[in-house]
Amino acid sequence: MSTKHIWEVKAKNTPLLKKKCSHCNSDRFYCSDKFRLNAQKKNIDIWLIYRCVKCSNTYNMTVFSRIRIESVSKELFSKLSENNTEIAWGYAFSQEIRRKNNVEADLESVEYEILYDVISVEDLINMEGEMISFQIQCSFDFNVRVSTVIRTCLALSSSKLNLLLDSDTVYFNGKPLQKKYKIKNGDIVNINKQTLIDIYLIGKEELFLNTVNDK
Repeated sequence: MSTKHIWEVKAKNTPLLKKKCSHCNSDRFYCSDKFRLNAQKKNIDIWLIYRCVKCSNTYNMTVFSRIRIESVSKELFSKLSENNTEIAWGYAFSQEIRRKNNVEADLESVEYEILYDVISVEDLINMEGEMISFQIQCSFDFNVRVSTVIRTCLALSSSKLNLLLDSDTVYFNGKPLQKKYKIKNGDIVNINKQTLIDIYLIGKEELFLNTVNDK
């Protein structure tokens, strides 16, 4: 048996595009969260508008090119016309859209926050089962390492994180975890509860002994 918790990784912004500006010396463009639609007879072109971070020069990233108007659902067309932010972010994070436009994203430019419940040693001790399970929720892929999420959510130092990963009791989607793994929505991390408790207690026992010896 295992106890499951949720770690939600939320992006705060869309990634910048690595692209040289034709009007200045900048090489980054940001997503404006706005679309440009151009209908000609029965066909329509749809672009996601980017702007240079320095001079605001525009770059239109193609979302749909010369497609039949009726092939776009009324719901999607309405959201595109209204510059729906959720739809814009979906395309801005889409690796497939970037590939089709032959552009590269600066994924390091994405800031994010992690929403999680703090778990104390006492909470761990009182949990049932040998394993504790964490499900990662992340709407977009932007190269966040699983080890970074673990370290943040479990408040581990670098040394304690290494001890945990070297213990061979941490599993990512059913396989032993490696630091290089990047998160995807729905990923599951399972950690041996007793190992985690032991790692938390490392240092506290030394501190207690030093305090006793000083008295």
